[in-house]
Amino acid sequence: MNLFRIIFSVVATLIIVGLNTYSYRRFLIKLRPLQKYRFFLKWTMITLSLGEVVYFLTLRFTIMPNSFFTFFSSLIGISFMLFCIAIVYDIFHISFKKVSFDKSRRLMLKMLFDVTILIFAFSYIIRGFFNGFKKPNINRVDIKIKGLKKELKIVQISDVHIGKSLGKEFLEDIVKDINTLDTDIVVITGDLVDLQADEIGDKLDSLKEIKSRYGVYFVSGNHEYFHGVEDICRFLESLHVKVLNNESVVIDNRINLVGIPDLMGRRLGILKPDLHKALSYVDTTLPTVLLAHQPKITKELKDEKIDLILSGHTHAGQIFPFGFLVLLDQPYLSGLYQHSKNTQIYVSSGAGYWGPPIRILAPSEIVSIKLYPSS
Repeated sequence: MNLFRIIFSVVATLIIVGLNTYSYRRFLIKLRPLQKYRFFLKWTMITLSLGEVVYFLTLRFTIMPNSFFTFFSSLIGISFMLFCIAIVYDIFHISFKKVSFDKSRRLMLKMLFDVTILIFAFSYIIRGFFNGFKKPNINRVDIKIKGLKKELKIVQISDVHIGKSLGKEFLEDIVKDINTLDTDIVVITGDLVDLQADEIGDKLDSLKEIKSRYGVYFVSGNHEYFHGVEDICRFLESLHVKVLNNESVVIDNRINLVGIPDLMGRRLGILKPDLHKALSYVDTTLPTVLLAHQPKITKELKDEKIDLILSGHTHAGQIFPFGFLVLLDQPYLSGLYQHSKNTQIYVSSGAGYWGPPIRILAPSEIVSIKLYPSS
């Protein structure tokens, strides 16, 4: 894992420096309103890059105060957003050069365009932070399930990422919202924490306060593996959260609830997901709901009888247009999909965030799902 972290930090640093260089050379210094501030812009981008290097180097350590961690992680989001704006600017700028205008008109139009893109850039970034710091919305979803005898209410939370940036109070607010929903079960589909078990302290204590008729269930996400998944699972069990590691339980004689650990387990050789094992003891007369952190578990399905999969992981891209890159790895981004004739999947956009506290066109959510019989 240490080698993996070093490689990740080096690659991430090279990428972010490349993004900042492009944004500076192809966007910022070409804006007419900012041309007299070239020296300031240059050192701003250098400082931005250095701050991001600090972030990646300290990502897995506790030496940085939480407020500093949030600040430095924010820089990553700013760099990505500037890069996206720079690409848009570059495309329009190249096209603009091909249009025949006299010099004075060209200068006037360029000034108008530059001012417009600056306003857009400012709004894009500010809106992203505003959305990032908002509490998650309650998203109500109705899903028809064939063979279901009676309605069942499920609340799903995913990708909360309690750690250096989001803490105890954030989870407490989520639990308060859950407790207004009169739910049958609560499921947590991975990436709940970004901490070692011995660092969690009382940050997750509010999980014990969840009001749910038939319990709270958890499956690991890839981030739990970064911090000691087995210890985290034991910690959650001490909070009366049922961890489903390739297991199934029957909920009130209405559904099979099946859970598998994250696919990261195969890479690391710890708590490997085993769908066959997890489904071995299900009641075949009941519908089956599978908890799996990553939507790409659907790529492994054959003829298993699974009616609904609940996943997360994607954050709905978190910062538009990053979702297009997510779709290179995952088959679904967010929301409800009909994967096959017999299987649906709901992908949560997540309750928290990872890295920068920014969300654009990817609102955070607590999902209140009502399963009802298909007519």
